[in-house]
Amino acid sequence: MLTTEFDTSLPSIRQVQTLIKQTAVVEFKLLTGDLLTGRVIWQDPNCVCIVDENSQQTTVWKQAIAYIKSVNS
Repeated sequence: MLTTEFDTSLPSIRQVQTLIKQTAVVEFKLLTGDLLTGRVIWQDPNCVCIVDENSQQTTVWKQAIAYIKSVNS
């Protein structure tokens, strides 16, 4: 069985973990141009999952993300 190491020493991993802990509302800009807004509820080495204001969960491949930024409420 192949296991992928989840490297918490990487700043990007730590940043997303902080967003999860803070339950911060974030904006994801995808490489397709789509814009997703919600709270990050989990991440793994390949994907992140966000939940929007309607409790709709969306799993996004990290490779598809152009940027993530906090949204000021």
